[in-house]
Amino acid sequence: MRHKITQLNRRKAILSGLACLLVLALALYGFLGQSRNQKVKIAHGKPLVKVVTVNRADMMRHINLSGQTVADANIPLAPKYTGRVTEVRARLGDEVRAGDVLMVQDTGDLDISIAENDAAAGAAQADAREAVASYDANYLKARNDLELETSKYERNQYLFSIGAISQDTLDSVKQEYLASQAAFNVLADQVQNGDAASVQSKQYTAEKAERATDALRRQREDMYLRAPRDGVIGYRNVEAGAIVSAGTKVFSLVDNSHINVDCTLSESDAAILKTGMAVQVTIDALGTDYPGRIVYVSPAMDDTSKTYQVRIELEAAADDMKAGLFAHTDIDILQRPQTLFVPKEAVLSRNGQQILYVLKPDGKVEERAVRIGLMNDEAEEIIEGLEDGEVVVVTNQDKLKDGTAVDAMPYDGTDDTVGAAS
Repeated sequence: MRHKITQLNRRKAILSGLACLLVLALALYGFLGQSRNQKVKIAHGKPLVKVVTVNRADMMRHINLSGQTVADANIPLAPKYTGRVTEVRARLGDEVRAGDVLMVQDTGDLDISIAENDAAAGAAQADAREAVASYDANYLKARNDLELETSKYERNQYLFSIGAISQDTLDSVKQEYLASQAAFNVLADQVQNGDAASVQSKQYTAEKAERATDALRRQREDMYLRAPRDGVIGYRNVEAGAIVSAGTKVFSLVDNSHINVDCTLSESDAAILKTGMAVQVTIDALGTDYPGRIVYVSPAMDDTSKTYQVRIELEAAADDMKAGLFAHTDIDILQRPQTLFVPKEAVLSRNGQQILYVLKPDGKVEERAVRIGLMNDEAEEIIEGLEDGEVVVVTNQDKLKDGTAVDAMPYDGTDDTVGAAS
């Protein structure tokens, strides 16, 4: 019986304790709620607003750029011709120099073709030399024959004039003279730029054979895949013995000697950034800032992303810098020196006009129409309607009209005064 009474008393004590805790919690909640309301309310029923005093200053635009590091070059390498690979000289990660041989393809068939074309070219050159010799001999004979027939014809003309020979004899000599002259003219008329046409034909054939041999030699040279510049082998997909097709990527060459950062930005920011601007770029993975400069701002918007591309060249990249690292930079650009500007929250649009509320010394606000100039993400320039040193309301404007009395506190970048009044 005594044990049951003890348990009953214990339960009553626990329930009493819980009730006390509940009362304390409700009291604390009410106190905190009242304190919170006091932060956003001022007595006497006046709206509470936050204000800023406007003074002339440099208007700056803050731009944040982020992107990834990219190598100075990342070049896919592929064979020019289809063929069997006989040797692979580069491994993944190898540092190579411009001109180093990375891969060799079988040149056996080309070697045979080159030998055949060399022989054909030699034969064509021999034909050309023979044509030159033959023409020269024929030309010399025709010239000598013409000289002989000319002398003979002139002599017979004299003999005919003194009656020593008949007309028939003179005519026969003349025919021989004209025939030798025609034979000589045929050979002489073939000459162009110092060579006879028949000789030139043979020479062109020889040159064509030589050009064909040169083309085969160049093709043979292309069977040696070489590094186009200094760099590191960043990709390899080929083994000796495999047949690779023309244009198939077998290596990639990465040149990290210069590191760039590619970023994207909006239309409004693209109009401000200029090439040559100096920046400080943070590479989060390395925990280091690097100096750089803007070297490219795309002249046209990307149709898909509706953004502009910016490239930053790092001036002194670390040896362990790699492509693909996240990078970012903050840029502050002077938009206008010594001008008046207000937080963008201060400007309202009503009835097609931009207005703001100016706090007068008597504690009342004046609705003022203004003209806007430059803008950025944080502020708007006032080029008409506001004087240096005036106080502008930034928050809780929906409770205001021209002549409203307010309680004011300095603007701290936050708005916890919406609807505040007691």
